Amino acid sequence: MNKKIYLDNAATTPLDPEVIDVMTKAMKNTYGNPSSVHAVGRQARVVIEEARKKVASYIHAAPAEIFFTAGGTEANNMVLRSAVKDLGVIHIITSPIEHHAVLETAEAIEHQKSIQLSLVKLDEYGSVDLKNLEELLLVHQDKKTLVSLMHGNNEIGNILPLKKVVELCKKYDALFHSDTVQTMGHYEFNVRTLNIDFLTCSAHKFHGPKGVGFLFVNQNVQLKPIITGGGQERNMRAGTENIYGIAGLAKAMEIAYVNLNEHQQYIRGLKTYMIENLEQKIKGITFNGNPKGDSLYTVLNVNFPNSEMDEMLLFNFDIEGVCVSGGSACASGSSVGSHVLDAINSDKTKPAIRFSFSKYTTKEEIDFTIDLIKNWFKQK
Repeated sequence: MNKKIYLDNAATTPLDPEVIDVMTKAMKNTYGNPSSVHAVGRQARVVIEEARKKVASYIHAAPAEIFFTAGGTEANNMVLRSAVKDLGVIHIITSPIEHHAVLETAEAIEHQKSIQLSLVKLDEYGSVDLKNLEELLLVHQDKKTLVSLMHGNNEIGNILPLKKVVELCKKYDALFHSDTVQTMGHYEFNVRTLNIDFLTCSAHKFHGPKGVGFLFVNQNVQLKPIITGGGQERNMRAGTENIYGIAGLAKAMEIAYVNLNEHQQYIRGLKTYMIENLEQKIKGITFNGNPKGDSLYTVLNVNFPNSEMDEMLLFNFDIEGVCVSGGSACASGSSVGSHVLDAINSDKTKPAIRFSFSKYTTKEEIDFTIDLIKNWFKQK
């Protein structure tokens, strides 16, 4: 194939053409400052508030519970830092496989504020041990606690049973935040029936623009801003709003949820097809996480057999025009290995590659990739 085969959609996704059209229209026609009271400013305000209503409707939230941010990292910081600063949280429970936006933030708060940080245990597949989570909640029930656990892991794809975790948190009067960056736009959410406190989202994971996301804050919880200097986002996030990004985010969510079942079925089929072919054609191949169980249909993390190309496997994929990842894209360029694979005791002697799929991935691209791998790992 002459074109690039893009199998790194957990890192970021290509913009949907309809999203580009909406953003281009906004760039051409909506140049006012949304905080201005004149007609041009009011036009910009309308774009933002219509987007807020649309985003809220897809997760069954009230528009007033949606706050636009620069992405998931900022939104995660808003929750953790404000919960400690303003909600009296003195204990945070998270897991060793969280995104660095949560894990490093929690560690920084622990160091700066002398709060207590607990890491929940994982089972053999890397999923959260719910029994241990309840034990931690029980032991620390005298402390105001925030539980922060991602819905879908960006490296191994494990899915958290949100409803069960929310029920545990409510039982022990703990706040619950979930980083849904990998699952928003890919799974249905009803924040009313879930009774969840905080959700965070980043648009570029479901064919929206980079640099924009949102934070859902349950109307029963009152956070205060960590970025000050203006009254934007109802005094929750200072700074002139990213109108074009917000318009793109809302359109991307609309496209994702209108076609959700179709996309789920199609992409899940590609993942299953790749698993079956790899198992049939490559002796000694294993998978990280629980890809045949409750896991993201968009992510597949593979341990390859040892070979002479162990250290060059990523490079070889790139040479052949196949874009994949060896871990979290946010750690690219770092010599530090994957903290997620370390936490689940993945075999460090074998190279691990993450393949991640989207609605634009084709069966022909999967076949090409599988043929490459088959040729590289010909059995002697």
